[in-house]
Formats: sequence, C-alpha cells, structure tokens
Amino acid sequence: MDFSVTAEQRGLVEAARVFARDHIAPNYRLRDQQGALDRATLRKMGELGFFGVELPEEVGGLGQSCQTAGLVVEALCGEDLNLGYISITASLLGQILHNFGQPDAVRPWIEGMLRGELIPAISLTEPGGGSDAANLKLKARRDGDFYVIDGEKTSTSMASQADFAVVFARTGTTESRAKGISSFLVPLDTPGITRTSFDDHGTRSVGRGSLFFDSARIPAKYLLGEENKGFSQVMTGFDYSRALLGILCLAVARLSLDAAWRYAGERHTFGKPLSEYQGVTFPLAEAETHWTAARLLCLQTLWLKDQGLPHTSEAAMCKWWGPKLAYDIVGTCLLTHGHGGYSKDMPFEQRLRDLLGLQIGDGTAQIMKMVIARQKTRE
Repeated sequence: MDFSVTAEQRGLVEAARVFARDHIAPNYRLRDQQGALDRATLRKMGELGFFGVELPEEVGGLGQSCQTAGLVVEALCGEDLNLGYISITASLLGQILHNFGQPDAVRPWIEGMLRGELIPAISLTEPGGGSDAANLKLKARRDGDFYVIDGEKTSTSMASQADFAVVFARTGTTESRAKGISSFLVPLDTPGITRTSFDDHGTRSVGRGSLFFDSARIPAKYLLGEENKGFSQVMTGFDYSRALLGILCLAVARLSLDAAWRYAGERHTFGKPLSEYQGVTFPLAEAETHWTAARLLCLQTLWLKDQGLPHTSEAAMCKWWGPKLAYDIVGTCLLTHGHGGYSKDMPFEQRLRDLLGLQIGDGTAQIMKMVIARQKTRE
C-alpha cells in the first residue's frame, strides 16, 4: 500500500488545515449555541473546492483520489465535526447522483452542493426501521410523469436546513424488502413536505429531524437508477462514507491529544511539569498508539477503494472503532486538563457530545460487527 501524496494534494490538505484554523475553529461553540450551520462558511468551503474532492471535474469536483478526500476531511473538519457531515454527505450523495441520476436532472443539484450553496441530506431511517434499514414503509407510486410520495422519515441529519435530500421509498411490495426500494432526489421545498426538528444532546448545528410526505409529487426524472434497486446504491456508498466518518472522528481526537500534550508540558504541580508523571503521560501514550492504528486502518480502507478492491469489512471496522476510540481519547484529554477541561470554555465537552452521535448514526457498532462477521464467514 502506498499512502504518499503529490505536492498538489499536500497543498490542498494544507489549505484545508489553514482554513479550519482561521475560519472554522473560532465559531465552533457559536454554531452549537445557535443550532444551525453557517451558510457563508459553507460557501467559502465550496469556493475553495473542499466538497466532493473525489468527484469528476465535469460535475464540479477535483477528480482526486478517495484517499485525498479523506485527508481533506481530516484536515478541514476536525475543528468542527458537524461540518464533516456536509463534506461526507456531499461525497456520498455526489457519487450516487452522478452514477445513477439523469445527468440533466441532477447536475444543477450536484454543482450547487459542491459550491456550498445547497445543503444535502440523506433520508433512509424511518420510525420502524433504524438498523433494519430495509424495513421501509414510505411509499412512492408512479403517476404519469411524477412519483407521489407518502409517509414519514425520521432521524434525518440536517432535516430542517437541507435544500434537497436523497430519499429512499418503497416502490415494490413490503415482502420484497430491499429489492422493492427506490431512491429519489427530492427538493425539500416541494408542496406536501413538512419538517420537524429534534432537540439533541450533540451535533446541534447539524440537527436531526423528521420529514413528512403528504402526497408530495416528485418529477419522475428524479428517480435515481432503476426502480426497486435503490437500496443497493446506498449500501455500496456506505463503504466509502464509513471510512470518511472514521477518519473524521480521529481528526477530533488528534486535536484533543495535541492540546493535552501541550498542557502536560506547560502545567506544573509539586514543582514539576505534568509530563514527568507517568500517571499523566501513559494514558496519552496509549491513546497515541490506538489513534495511529485506527488512522492507518482508515487510510487502508480508502486506498482499497481507490484500487477498486473489496473494503466492506474494513469500512465497518472504521465506523465502529473510529467514533468510539475518538470519544474515549477526548474523554482522557478532558481529564488531563482537570477542572478546566470540564468547562465549556474548552472544546472537550462539546466534542464528546458531537462524537457520541456517530456511535449511533450511519450504523451502530453492533451492526458494523455483524457486517464484519458475515464477511469473514464467507471467506
């Protein structure tokens, strides 16, 4: 495996890191307090090419590797995990729209998303189907040049802010499960669609909510791929987005570790810096070891995708281990800072709240371990 990058790629990653430091980090807490994303910042990110790095240039991407996209997410979004939702969703949905949508119909939405002008969402979960993702009740029926959608989606990230969503609906029988599901690009200002917001513990600037469809009429040109084959489209895409989510969470842990090491060197007690006490440095040394191993796993998974090789097991490993490890590391760093780390004046408590949600969303640890076990028992 070769994780080396070109000078052009290094420049892109460094630009992302500088932008994160100067423009994202200062308003991390403010976005949490306001419970909303900053569209002006999203547009700046789009202008600099930070969305859809791996998408073709013909649709507004940079045509870079998936590994490069992961490194940009790492550099850009560690300062605010919530912005990683936009970046990763843009990569996931960009691939789905580009690969399965009618070009003339989806191109304006892809380009607007990559410019940071349109906020995307993916709407799969329903009240009766979380981990059982194929257990969908939302129905879409063909009516001439339209599909009419009725039902409810829940736990949709960015539900109250998104401009459009890729929505998964049942077009076949309930008994057909995954084989009767289709996917649609749905403008969320369509008549018949209403939204609610949740009051969540973390990721408050992203927000979750429910979408309600009451005979919402969607142009048939917004069907993605073939009817009844939409479920496999998103399942394949998740192998990529799970690796990105893993490296995103580890980026948050990296910033926390760096701060903890600095503090251990600067803070003195009993006449010595904290860094001279093994009780302080050993937990950080263990965290460094685990962080390094997990990051290499994420890079390996992205490299496998770039090579067109299977990476389902590795992606599932990234998804269950990355968020949990990052949460544990940030907790250790908070404790290293003592009572100061417990204050909202420092970012650790907000990072913990934001990371916790990713141990649930986009596949729980239990589901990821089932994916790994199934892959291994087939070998």
